[in-house]
This record gives sequence, C-alpha cells and structure tokens, in this order.
Amino acid sequence: MLTILFDGVAYGMLLFVLAVGLCVTLGLMNFINLAHGAFAMAGGYLTVLLLNRYGVSFYLCLPAAFIFCGILGAVLERTLYVRLYDKSHLDQVLFSIGLIFISIASVDYLMGASQQIVNLPSGLQGRMEVLGASIGVYRLFVIVICGLLTIGLQYALSKTRFGSRLRAAVDDGRVARGMGIDVTRIFSVTFAIGSALAGLGGALGTGILSLDPSFPLKYMILFLIVVAVGGTSTITGPFFASILLGVADVFGKYYDNILEPLGKLIGVELPGIGAFTIYILMVVVLIVRPQGLFVRGASR
Repeated sequence: MLTILFDGVAYGMLLFVLAVGLCVTLGLMNFINLAHGAFAMAGGYLTVLLLNRYGVSFYLCLPAAFIFCGILGAVLERTLYVRLYDKSHLDQVLFSIGLIFISIASVDYLMGASQQIVNLPSGLQGRMEVLGASIGVYRLFVIVICGLLTIGLQYALSKTRFGSRLRAAVDDGRVARGMGIDVTRIFSVTFAIGSALAGLGGALGTGILSLDPSFPLKYMILFLIVVAVGGTSTITGPFFASILLGVADVFGKYYDNILEPLGKLIGVELPGIGAFTIYILMVVVLIVRPQGLFVRGASR
C-alpha cells in the first residue's frame, strides 16, 4: 500500500510541474493556452535527442530542457501570444489548438510516430526498500526535484519583489502601470518561466510517461483537470489537486490489476475503474468546491 501511495505522490508531483505553467497563464495572466503541453513535449524530445543520440548526461538534459523551453516560450510569447492577450477566450482557444496540431505534425515529421524510450543513468534505475515498501529510485528523484521546484516557486511568488509585482499586475494592470511596473515585461517573463517548467516536466516525464507526437493532446485533459480542481488563483490549489489526482489514478489502476485476474477466476468480466477515477474525483470536488480547492480573493 505504501508503494502505491509513493508512486501516486511521484506521479502527482510530476503532473504539478507539468501543469503549473498552465495554472500561471490561465489563472494569473487570464490567457487560455491549451498548447501548454507542446512545450512539455519539446522538453521531452530534446532530452531524448541529447541523451540517446548525442550521449549527453541525463542530469544536464534537465536544465537544457528548462532553458530551451523557456527561450522558446519567450520567443513565441513576443511574436504570437502577445497578439492574443486582448482577444476573446474563443480566439485564444482556437489559436492554441492550432499550435498543438502544428507541433504534432512537426514532431511526427522530424522524429516519427513511434514512442520514444530513454536510457536513464544506472544510478536512477532499480528500486530500494523504505519502511518495508519497494520504491523506485527514479520516482524518488522526481519527488525531490519537483518538491524543490514547488518550494522555490511558492517562495518566488509570495516573498520576492517579482512576485509582488506579478500579483499587482494581475489584480489591476492599469494601477500597476501607473505605479511604474512594466506589466508587459512581467507577463513575458512569467510566460517564459511557465514554458520552462513545462519543458522540465516533459524531460522528467520521459522516464514515467509515454512520449510520442500525440503527447500535447493526450495529457491536455489532465492539465485542465488539475486547473479545474485546484483553482487558478494560487499554486497551492493545483499542487494539492495534482497530488490528490496522482494518488487516485495510481490506486484506481492498482485495483484494476486486482479485478482483472479475479474476474477471470470467477468467469465474470469485472468493469475497471482506473480510467475513470480522476474524473469521478474531479466531479466530487467541483460539486463541493465549484471554484477549486483554493481561491484567492482578487483576480484579474
């Protein structure tokens, strides 16, 4: 049971790092960027290229994915996304969906349609015993990295000058500009950081998630569920929502593995619940808390 809980926490923390950029752009910047998963895919494929083709250390691939996707996000934000900030949400959705299909077609042409496999360092392979539970070394590594990122992100938003300026720009952009805050620059940096985090999440996810050209569409629904359940006005809500959804998903799939042989034993095909666990949980949470788990008072 502890092993399942641990795997669920690892999956949830990875999901948070992947989705937190969307929480920032949607909740703080009021921009619907459904193409967020494309940045995660870019980080994953860059890791595959550097690691498998050029022999770069996996530990160097992670910061490389972070920096590359951050630069990519900054360039696209200045050239494309900035033109959509004042448009309707429908325009933003259609634009970002178009970017998704462009990214899928590009990756399929350049890398092929097959699923990509990475060769993790020997130090991150295998399992270890903790409190009687068998724990994957790589999942422990993911938990540590994602935990440090979460702490750093929370500190940056709540304790730094940049964080206070970002909150001011979100609450009332006109007043913030009147106080001398460069709102345009703040949003550009924020978008780039969100894209960089998605790229890092994609790089970390190469050892857990399936990576292929359909990645942005396959995991987009999970990112949206994290945002819906956790709320969009803080990162605390999405963090706890990610953990909750990750644990629920792993537990659901675990019980499916139990039900399948049990059904064969009694000669009855028992219905699986693993694929529906997170959706059931989402509905329950939204019935109780329609605005998400945590909601901050002011929002643009």
